[in-house]
Amino acid sequence: MRFASIGSGSEGNGTLLACGDTLILLDCGFSAKETVRRLREKGVEPEQLTAILVTHEHADHIKGVSVLSSRYNIPVYLTWGTFCCKPLQQRPLIESLVTIITPHEMFMIGDIEVQPVPVPHDAREPTQFVFSTAQWRVGVLTDVGSITSHIISVYKDCDALLLECNHDLELLMSGPYPQSLKRRVAGDFGHLNNQQAALLLKAVYSERLRHLVITHVSQKNNALDRVKDALVRAVNCRSDWIQIADQDTGIGWQVLTRNERILEEASL
Repeated sequence: MRFASIGSGSEGNGTLLACGDTLILLDCGFSAKETVRRLREKGVEPEQLTAILVTHEHADHIKGVSVLSSRYNIPVYLTWGTFCCKPLQQRPLIESLVTIITPHEMFMIGDIEVQPVPVPHDAREPTQFVFSTAQWRVGVLTDVGSITSHIISVYKDCDALLLECNHDLELLMSGPYPQSLKRRVAGDFGHLNNQQAALLLKAVYSERLRHLVITHVSQKNNALDRVKDALVRAVNCRSDWIQIADQDTGIGWQVLTRNERILEEASL
């Protein structure tokens, strides 16, 4: 199993997850043209995509979904609330390519089992996901305003975790955003700050976790040294173990290999 990011931040998001012949694009927050360019940078042609999976309807997650899906005949999976939202009604999906999912039921996309996770965020029916095979679990958790007990229970025992560290609360409050936007970002239905992300990481961390990738970092309201400091203190890890998916290039392919699991079991 492997994963990559084509870009992460308020200007657009997209994550690739692959196993066998299955290749999923989680969110498509760039224009179709820009998405194709970024996919090709990762060695992927759009025709190779098995499906596009959508977390919620905000523009930095759905901007290119309709065009990319219709142009390349790619199935789209999303909740009913997201499907009915105004942006997707203005640029409709081809209904024959749409599969409606529920946030409370697992489903399969090719070789990958997908577990939806309902999350608190200011969208119609926002959902994050854990992706599994017989051996591996990859969790993606962004666009979350607060941590629930259900989130903690689902994201335990991941081999890889892509985790939002959107803002530093001090930098947000002293930064350039208007007060209304500051309240929205910092609220229970906004985005995770560094300390919230650190608490979540501490709650779900285990020796099984091989890859920690920080995502959706605000370019105006955060600093990477503050992100890493919070996470290092939370689980006593090395700072160079933590990877960052940035806005411009995301992160290259990360591979979960059988050798990792063999080495882990041999050390027990």
